[in-house]
Amino acid sequence: MSFLWPVLLGLLALLPLLGLVYVFMQRKRRSAAASASGLGLARTSKATDPRRPIPALIFFLGLAVLFFSLARPQATVVLPKYDGTLILVFDVSGSMAAEDIEPNRMEAAKKIASEFVRDQPAEVRVGVVAFSDGGLTVQAPGVNRENTLTTIERLVPRRSTSLGNGVLVALNTIAVDAGDPPIVDTTNLSTADDSPTVPQGWYPSAVIVLFSDGESNTPPDPLVVTDLAADLGVRIYTIGVGSTQGVTIQVEGMTVHTALNEPLLAEIARVTGGRYYFAGDQTVLRTIYNDLEPTLSIRAEALEITSLLAGLAMLIFLIGGALSMFWFGRVI
Repeated sequence: MSFLWPVLLGLLALLPLLGLVYVFMQRKRRSAAASASGLGLARTSKATDPRRPIPALIFFLGLAVLFFSLARPQATVVLPKYDGTLILVFDVSGSMAAEDIEPNRMEAAKKIASEFVRDQPAEVRVGVVAFSDGGLTVQAPGVNRENTLTTIERLVPRRSTSLGNGVLVALNTIAVDAGDPPIVDTTNLSTADDSPTVPQGWYPSAVIVLFSDGESNTPPDPLVVTDLAADLGVRIYTIGVGSTQGVTIQVEGMTVHTALNEPLLAEIARVTGGRYYFAGDQTVLRTIYNDLEPTLSIRAEALEITSLLAGLAMLIFLIGGALSMFWFGRVI
């Protein structure tokens, strides 16, 4: 237990002094009763009733609890609560400008994501990561939905694709948001043999939702980073944006053919315990929303119990006063 105002615990030192005052007053009262009624009668008087100290002791207990509460104590309690961190990872590579789904891949992904964000429970923290040839956290996890929607709206396609970097930056964001150091940099990883063997944390309440066409032409290998996500307990739900037939587009002056890589996106989801969805499916939002119910977690939190103790002190005072009135017709 900790205290916000520990100096006020010094008020407890007043209790012995108040106790001495009470003893002095009781002796004076008994002396006065003996003088007025004689020793024979005093034995049965209210002043010498053996129950006389009980209400006073109850009042002293109430004062002790009240003085203790003034120090604003905090108790560490373990409470179940719905909790979750959701990272939306957007492919903003040049291929996302392809128009094989209307109006184009990028705008379709943004529309799905925006509707999805609006439906999230208030306690779920939502962050945004964008990637092309590298990954970048464009919004740290938070509960302000308007900021998230504004961030999503500003995304535009550009350059080449590093799907692995996008997932890696999302994992870093989750770790930092949990108060841990960033995940080991895997920028140069190309094979599973290079993957870190010991995770730095465990984040089962964190989820990544990846919007991408599944194309990746820049290291690291997305499947290596996917294994790392699985080791960290992070599920990845992938949403495929585009068509499997593909389309030919111009990217930075070059003509390229781009198509939806469903097998890669499905494998990423499978390895981490997530699911793959196709953006063209009209039920995708409802399905993924049902799959991403907040995780019930147990957390230790510091809870101030001042009001609870103050209420207890008032109850003790009432009990002491009621007994004193019932036995002696007066309060103390």
